[in-house]
Amino acid sequence: MTLKNIDIMEFKRNIIITGGAGFIGSHVVRLFVNKYPDYRIINLDKLTYAGNLANLVDIEGKPNYIFVKADICDFEKIRELMTVYHVDGIIHLAAESHVDRSIRDPFTFARTNVLGTLSLLQAAKLYWESQSEGYEGKRFYHISTDEVYGALELTHPKGLKNDISAHEVYGDDFFHETTKYNPHSPYSASKASSDHFVRAFHDTYGMPTIITNCSNNYGPYQFPEKLIPLFINNIRHRKPLPVYGKGENVRDWLYVEDHARAIDLIFHKGRIADTYNIGGFNEWKNIDIIKVVIDTVDRLLGRELGEDINLITYVTDRKGHDLRYAIDSTKLKTELGWQPSLQFEEGIERTVRWYLDNQDWMDNVTSGNYQRYYDEMYNKR
Repeated sequence: MTLKNIDIMEFKRNIIITGGAGFIGSHVVRLFVNKYPDYRIINLDKLTYAGNLANLVDIEGKPNYIFVKADICDFEKIRELMTVYHVDGIIHLAAESHVDRSIRDPFTFARTNVLGTLSLLQAAKLYWESQSEGYEGKRFYHISTDEVYGALELTHPKGLKNDISAHEVYGDDFFHETTKYNPHSPYSASKASSDHFVRAFHDTYGMPTIITNCSNNYGPYQFPEKLIPLFINNIRHRKPLPVYGKGENVRDWLYVEDHARAIDLIFHKGRIADTYNIGGFNEWKNIDIIKVVIDTVDRLLGRELGEDINLITYVTDRKGHDLRYAIDSTKLKTELGWQPSLQFEEGIERTVRWYLDNQDWMDNVTSGNYQRYYDEMYNKR
């Protein structure tokens, strides 16, 4: 894409959202483009395997939306974008995020998650400091993960379901904003490092930064290497459902649109230099989630309930597989009034319906055709 000078006065704000063609990013981009017609939203995405512009076809013609294919590690390109579009806000979601991939290739995770974040920070710093108003009205919002905190104890053998709350089981054994960092995988180590750089830029230069750490997301447009879309697709095709270990690991699950709402609220009203945890208060053992997904897919496909339970296949556990993550979002609820709108059963119903109703999207992603299309399109330019 060739950048050119444009009239920026018609827009109240000019915001770069990195990773905006990915799973969570596409939901954030869509929310901001539709909710704030007076904001120009610049979707910056490298279009790796996890980026797909098909996630945003419904807004691609909006007058306040721009897509730029670029690598966040390309410091000069980021500087150019900051200047051309007079960027006053960055919402940084771009990241390598799959733990298994980080175990196989930690260098890529360090490059993207650490050096990419540093590239964005430095470009924003230089541009904002060059403006007469300095940092006033600016904001650098970094989205991180609960995995930077390490792991919590798993003390309840029967798992967590509707008849018992996580707080009844675990008391106050949750990740809080003050929890000490203790990453266990190359992925979580790279995100912890990027968090430290963001805080350092505030403490050293006074940059207006905010960080959020979020629990597992699920919902439409998630790349099918992740548990829920992978299993929905495998059940549909009656393929094996690989479960690490005994499926005892516990995660807190949050519907992606609830996360996007939290990001919107925190970007506008969160306190500078602060951290907010975003979670669903919705813990499930992996094996229990899988059984709910199986029952939901079977029911919606008109199969006998539990017909595909025999697809579960237990495999060797992942290296360094943390037993339990759990976010305490009390601070976000108390200070800014946010809370999740959906619990898992309702959210998974919506999610399964979406994937079954959008099988063309799933087939295009799993075949890799979308990547070949983008490679050809952008290589011609």
